[in-house]
Amino acid sequence: MSKTVETQIEKSRNLIGGLRKHLESGVGGGITPSDIDNMEAQLKALETVNAECDRLREELSPKVKEMNRILDEVKAVYAAEKKTLKGYYPQEKWLEYGIPDKR
Repeated sequence: MSKTVETQIEKSRNLIGGLRKHLESGVGGGITPSDIDNMEAQLKALETVNAECDRLREELSPKVKEMNRILDEVKAVYAAEKKTLKGYYPQEKWLEYGIPDKR
């Protein structure tokens, strides 16, 4: 859970609790029970979506690490092959091999 979402959930829970407590005593400040119920429903929706995002992050994190590992391997092979071609062929031929570099 991100800190921003976690903080907002906690603040909203506290507000809902305070509003319900004061609403029962007759001091609602113009806020109706349906307003509180609506806020509580929105908070539950946020909690549900946030839990789903956390689950997706857990699934995504290993995939991102794997992608980065493979990307590093591809970059290393690319650099090695490019270096070989640049050392073997004159600069005028590099573009034919997809190497746009210039010295």
